[in-house]
Amino acid sequence: MSASGGGRAIIAAFLANMGIAIAKFLAWLASGSASMLAEAIHSLADSGNQLLLLLGGRRARRSADREHPFGYGRERYVYAFVVSIILFSVGGLFSLYEGVDKLTHPHELENVWIPITVLVIAIVLESFSLRTAVKESNRVREPGQSWVSFVRRSKAPELPVVLLEDIAALTGLVFALFGVGLAAITHNPIFDAIGTLLIGALLILVAIVLGIETKSLLVGEGATEADHDRIVAAIEDGPEVDRVIHLKTLYLGPDELLVAAKLALPADAPLTTVAAHIDTVEQRIRAAVPVARAIYLEPDLDRTGTGEAPDAATAGRSAGAHADGSPAAG
Repeated sequence: MSASGGGRAIIAAFLANMGIAIAKFLAWLASGSASMLAEAIHSLADSGNQLLLLLGGRRARRSADREHPFGYGRERYVYAFVVSIILFSVGGLFSLYEGVDKLTHPHELENVWIPITVLVIAIVLESFSLRTAVKESNRVREPGQSWVSFVRRSKAPELPVVLLEDIAALTGLVFALFGVGLAAITHNPIFDAIGTLLIGALLILVAIVLGIETKSLLVGEGATEADHDRIVAAIEDGPEVDRVIHLKTLYLGPDELLVAAKLALPADAPLTTVAAHIDTVEQRIRAAVPVARAIYLEPDLDRTGTGEAPDAATAGRSAGAHADGSPAAG
């Protein structure tokens, strides 16, 4: 995984979270604040998550072999999915448990100035970590693309994970500061418990979003609409191909796109000419969409209007349903 793929953002987040986690644990021991304990576990879980993302990036760089002929690029998706599970269980559920326990067994906080000081410092450090993640994301985010679209459409899972983690961390720190501050002002520990419950709910929400998005990547996503259009334009931008009969794409990993297409070529073209045309089209595809590294192009004849069998892109649909959407007989 290259630095532009999120390496710098992950390392910055890891260093910030480790230092913050240690400070939060010390503040919890000094004050007994449930919010501080929830935040300490949150930062510790985030640190472990960043190590998992780095490990996934390293394992994904292994060379292709007979068992995995397309390489190991999708391991990055696996580790990102594991991160969402850890964030849900270790972070979210533990915080909810601590909040409920504090509601049922409240006790007044001690040395309140310690957790408040730690929380303020943590907010500053997390802000720098988020700034790094935003800066690295802007290197790969398309011009005009919204942040919601970037998180949903990004094929490299590390940056969206770190972005959501940092945003959740900052919001959680605000919740903790709210709970500890009100508990100190009112001398009512219930506010500390409420802050802890808010942190737990936030982490579970973020984990669910991450889980949904990484599951989609694990199942297999094709090229974005813009890249799909670029590939079609590259194929048809020349005299070699009459038209694209059908086209399928699949991300083998964040940095490798599989392109498979059946192309209509002139019926009278000799084999040597067809081979040269295929090579030319491949070069245009790679120039238009650099991540298109595995390209398989099948030459065929244009059977439109000949009464012959439909191509593979429509065969499955026509065999399974009528034009009105009703099931086919038999």
